[in-house]
Order: sequence, then structure tokens, then C-alpha cells
Amino acid sequence: MNDLFALESQLRLVGLALTGMGAFHIVLPRLVDWPTDLAGTSLLTRQVSYAHLFFIGLTCVLLGLLPLCYTSELLAGTSLGTALLVGQTVFWGARWAFQFVYFSPALWRGDRFRTVGHIALAVLWTWVTAVFACALVAGP
Repeated sequence: MNDLFALESQLRLVGLALTGMGAFHIVLPRLVDWPTDLAGTSLLTRQVSYAHLFFIGLTCVLLGLLPLCYTSELLAGTSLGTALLVGQTVFWGARWAFQFVYFSPALWRGDRFRTVGHIALAVLWTWVTAVFACALVAGP
């Protein structure tokens, strides 16, 4: 059980969660009814929205594969490993901040499904950012 809380295990779990989040982007549009929301927009807006969705999903998968497959290398203390940990910490830390600063509470308040989603994402981004920050601080 203690191994589950070890930094290496946490990094692998974060990698698994991020790759899962990336894959989740396949069903996300239907889950939040984007086809209906985007139906009244221009073709350009619809295509850009779905292109961004694809690349966000791909980014989640690729950023998740790093800690999932290269845990030891990230923790080895090399300049590349440190740079990747800094990048991950900054990237996911910014995503965490957006959860509270950018997205309006009007999007989720009063809607049980979206409130649960907001809370779940807040917890997810807090955990992801904390694990990368701890890996960065821990050093070799």
C-alpha cells in the first residue's frame, strides 16, 4: 500500500489519468451536448472547435505518456527530465488556475452534473499539478 503513495507510483497514476482524460475527449462533445451548442455557429467555428478538442485530447495523451512510460528518466535529475517536469508543472498548474479564474461559476452552479464535473476536475488538476511539483522538488 505504501508503494501506491510513492512518488514513482503517483507519477505513473498521473500518467494513466492524463491518457484516460485524453481518450475521454472522444465522448466529451456528446456528453456535454456540443453538437447542439455548435449547430448555430459557422462552419469555421465548428471545425476549429473540434480541431482544438482533438489536439487537447492528443496533448493529454502525450503528456500522460511521459510519466507513465518514463518515470525513472523524469526523476533522474537530468536537465531534460527537470525541464519536462517544469513544463508539466507549469502547464497543469495553469490548467488548475483556469478552473477557478477563467471558467464562470454560472456554467456549473445549479446543475448537479456540471457541479460534480467542476469539483472532480478541480481535484484532478490539483493532484496532477501537486505530483509534478513534488517530483520537481524531490530531485534525484
